[in-house]
Amino acid sequence: MYHRKRLLLLLVGLFVSLSLQTTPVRAQRQNELVDGGFSPAPYRTGEKLTYNVSFSNFPTAGHVELMVWGRGAYFGREGLELRARVETTGIVSAALYSLNNNYLAYVDPATGLPFRTQQVIREGSRSDDVSLDYNQPLGVSALPSKTTPFGASGTYDFLSAFYRLRALPLAPGAAYRVAVSNDGAQYDAVLQVTGRELIKTNVGSSNTIVTQLRVPGNKAINAYSIRVYFTDDARHVPVLMTLRLQAGEIRAELASAEILTEPAPGTTPDGNLPRNPSTNAPLVASSPSTVPGATNPGGDSASAATADLPFKVGEQLNFNFFLGNAAQAVGTASFQVRARDRFFNRDGFFLFGSMQSSGALQSLFPVNDRISSYVDASTLLPFRTELRLQEGKRNTNWVITNDQSSGTATFNDGTRLDVPIGAHDLLSVLYALRSFDLTPPKRSAVAMLINKRPRTLSITALRRETIELGGQRIPAVQLSLVTDDPQGDRFNLRLWVSADSRRLPLRLTAITPLGTVRADLSILPVGNQ
Repeated sequence: MYHRKRLLLLLVGLFVSLSLQTTPVRAQRQNELVDGGFSPAPYRTGEKLTYNVSFSNFPTAGHVELMVWGRGAYFGREGLELRARVETTGIVSAALYSLNNNYLAYVDPATGLPFRTQQVIREGSRSDDVSLDYNQPLGVSALPSKTTPFGASGTYDFLSAFYRLRALPLAPGAAYRVAVSNDGAQYDAVLQVTGRELIKTNVGSSNTIVTQLRVPGNKAINAYSIRVYFTDDARHVPVLMTLRLQAGEIRAELASAEILTEPAPGTTPDGNLPRNPSTNAPLVASSPSTVPGATNPGGDSASAATADLPFKVGEQLNFNFFLGNAAQAVGTASFQVRARDRFFNRDGFFLFGSMQSSGALQSLFPVNDRISSYVDASTLLPFRTELRLQEGKRNTNWVITNDQSSGTATFNDGTRLDVPIGAHDLLSVLYALRSFDLTPPKRSAVAMLINKRPRTLSITALRRETIELGGQRIPAVQLSLVTDDPQGDRFNLRLWVSADSRRLPLRLTAITPLGTVRADLSILPVGNQ
């Protein structure tokens, strides 16, 4: 059972690490391998790949994000910063294996070899934060012909190996070895090019190079028949990765491929966009590019349909929570527009939100919430919502299917509710209200589903004012948020959104039993951007 859980993690976007589940293997005969070669095309700064992972009968078992974050001077040498995030979702996270991991690798731009890596592991009850320095000389050959000791030239972690495999020529019939290290041990894996195939995914159709990953001498791993389908172009974007288990097939399918704004030399991928001071994550990303070698299923009309929306795919909003006038944050939240694709046979946006308590609040009332919302691209109404809420001693794991045409909501526990047509979930409403007319004193009302009960949320634009945030004075509109409960305004919810066309949520305040709570958007002062 342990190995199955690990395999769920390892295929989820980082397939090359499957070799780490085996004992060390013998070296492949040298005459079976070819010279690796190295292409810089896959290392384009600002590239962001998002994958949906399915398992057996679970259409959404997890999500993966991979990004070439930036290029600059790191730890005293020139390098590229690679990042990855791996997370299981829904019932797979609740019943099979819960993980929420982050990976970081600093690699040499000329070879792709890592010189420093970091892993933040959150798997079930396991929690680790491990950093590792690789003592590899500059300018070393990228793919050695022999297995080398751990820490010597030619050793990759599995994040840097993912990009290194993309940088190979992938010639017909060729086989390439990559040496991968983990937990102080090194292993060999071989990537064999087996053919070409037209692959259809949610992002369209792509001409691909078909490859198979194997570990010589290990029948158990090779029985999983791990296959990777790379686009047949210079960037070699993996559009599909599969492996077979007795319980079913795991598929990591490309959901979106973006190129964030090309930065000036020495800057981060998003240029001067506001950033989260604690994580250095971008606040807002630019529009995505098309997938190389793929056909956009929505075409120009799909782009035109969303051109007037106040947000774009890639936008990420990060918040810090404060109690009263305290300067120390007691929690964080993040909201992301992760992708625009076909989900569950619907054209929609994939929205994701998370919230965690920290500091003093963590001991009083621990919170660890995750919400995934799939909304219609035209109406922004949700057709599927995944809730994983951990608040104090309360744990909620719901998957909700919304039929907006009939006004029903069906839960994974069998509950079926009649709800108003046009009902939002807790996440979709945040994005929908940004498209409303918020000119004071305009008033709007929307239906919402909260804790298996339909409610009406009234949104009133109270006044225009200027608020101070991150050392900046920002024109804003103050909104009142009131539900139709008998004490619908008992929390005195107030939301400030920017007065520009983006309607960015800037600040939210509420009165709770713990006192006044304030959530502020994380941005940097202008002088520090």
